[in-house]
Amino acid sequence: MKPRLLLALLLGFSCLVLSPAAEPVPVASTAPAQVQPVLVSVHGAWAGGWQFKKVATLLEARGWKVYRPSMSGLGEHFNTASADIGLATHIDDIVNFILFENLHDVTLLGHSYGGMVITGVADRIPERISRLIYLDAFLPVNGESAMTLRKPGSLAIEQMTKDGMIIPSWVKPDKGLPKDVPHPLKTFTDPIVLKNPAAAKVPATYILTVDKGKKPEDDDFYAFYERARARGWPVLIMEANHVPMWYLPEETAQLLESIH
Repeated sequence: MKPRLLLALLLGFSCLVLSPAAEPVPVASTAPAQVQPVLVSVHGAWAGGWQFKKVATLLEARGWKVYRPSMSGLGEHFNTASADIGLATHIDDIVNFILFENLHDVTLLGHSYGGMVITGVADRIPERISRLIYLDAFLPVNGESAMTLRKPGSLAIEQMTKDGMIIPSWVKPDKGLPKDVPHPLKTFTDPIVLKNPAAAKVPATYILTVDKGKKPEDDDFYAFYERARARGWPVLIMEANHVPMWYLPEETAQLLESIH
């Protein structure tokens, strides 16, 4: 073989060996995208978003995004308290919070009086809500108010009211923070106005908390548990006092995860 031909063959072989391998073509994943669960909690009367802080911490450690706004005149906004604050004010608070945060697929939880509020929110923006959760809460229909829904023999709201604010015995100005604060009476006396039939299509769950040793039917919120069951909603009974998110945060977080 001639030297020039041999040299050409050797050079060609070395180029073939040293050429970098072609990069693999990426394959598109067929796995569904993981969507972070979003919870917006709505506190009850006299309270604030602080009541859900323990549960929020637990759920966020498990991958949730939790928002816990306080409504006008309550929680950290107690300095804005006014007898003019009504139910519509609180509904606007939560509607605007969801819109301004641009939240979608929201699990919206209402505790106690907060059930009035989330019912109104669902009537306004049902397209933003993936599920409603009523936690030992009022479940009103059009025209009802918290005052008309009270169980006979429950809190004597009229005797606790001064200058348009409901101030029960446990609300004390010298108590350390966080704490319950006076609540606007108008939010209890205003009837809810519901107009949107689309709200009825939002999935919902009702949780009734029952003190240990007591019967569910003796609970102040049992009528709303029964109303939810009559609608065909999933209904759950939790052995706890009326504020499980504060006193039993781990159990509450687990229950919310099971619902999701």
